[in-house]
Amino acid sequence: MDRMLSIDFKSPSAILDDLGGRVKAARLALEWTRHTLAVKSGVPESTLKRFETTGQIGTAALVDIAIALDMLDGVDRLFSPKPIQSIAEVTAKKRKRGSL
Repeated sequence: MDRMLSIDFKSPSAILDDLGGRVKAARLALEWTRHTLAVKSGVPESTLKRFETTGQIGTAALVDIAIALDMLDGVDRLFSPKPIQSIAEVTAKKRKRGSL
């Protein structure tokens, strides 16, 4: 069974922009200022502003923000194993480390 490719392709910069925008929307939904989120997360306001406007942020700061916004479950799912889709995936020979 072939997997269908998504036609909803986004560039890496578009993904980062969306992520920053979603954090801003979550912050505003809580009626928090950047200062409030900075205090609760320990992430400087300048970093929050850069993240909300460009999507650029370090991983540790992203996790701190997710914790402050009570959205860590989304981070926990990042890079988690994909669920098995077919019996062929279960019976397929697993590759050895470092080989294709």
